[in-house]
Amino acid sequence: MSVVSLAPIALGFFGLGTGYLIYGPYELLGKPEKSDRLNLSLGQWGIWMPGFLQFVTGILLWLGLTLYPTAFNPTGANSDALYMAALAFTAYGVHWFALGYNRYKGADMRIDGYMAFAFLWISITGAVVFLHNSTDVPVGILFVLLAFVYITDIPASLTEKPMWVKAKGFFHIITGIWLMYLMFAAVANFAMGIGLWL
Repeated sequence: MSVVSLAPIALGFFGLGTGYLIYGPYELLGKPEKSDRLNLSLGQWGIWMPGFLQFVTGILLWLGLTLYPTAFNPTGANSDALYMAALAFTAYGVHWFALGYNRYKGADMRIDGYMAFAFLWISITGAVVFLHNSTDVPVGILFVLLAFVYITDIPASLTEKPMWVKAKGFFHIITGIWLMYLMFAAVANFAMGIGLWL
């Protein structure tokens, strides 16, 4: 059984995908133009969609794994992958709380380049864990895409060069589209028993 068959997972995919599909086009196209009002809007979206929805998903996974391990995992989903999913959703959620709040307050975003090293590492770890289990390859692909987001985020944030900001925006869009597929597949498989690739 794939990890993404668990009920809370679709919520986290949707939240992060929405955030990426808001931030990505802005970074790639540079439109609308920078303004204080735009920062307020981007900050709110960052806090609530990728931040809150991923954090909630991570906490639900931790609670399930800790308090109800047998009931939460009745079909024998890969426990290593569940652990990694709980870690990633929680960490990425809090990360987006910080990103969104900093954007909302108009803070200096260059420091995000240093943060990206840690999240590159968690992305690589997730790719290794999920690609190791043949039933979780689509989530492994997600973590590979996330690694590219953070590889480009390092120079985009530290140098603020348009080329790197556009590259980060491109990977935000591609990853956002993949997240929307994962959300749809998780819901379709869970709610309707459709066997989409997960």
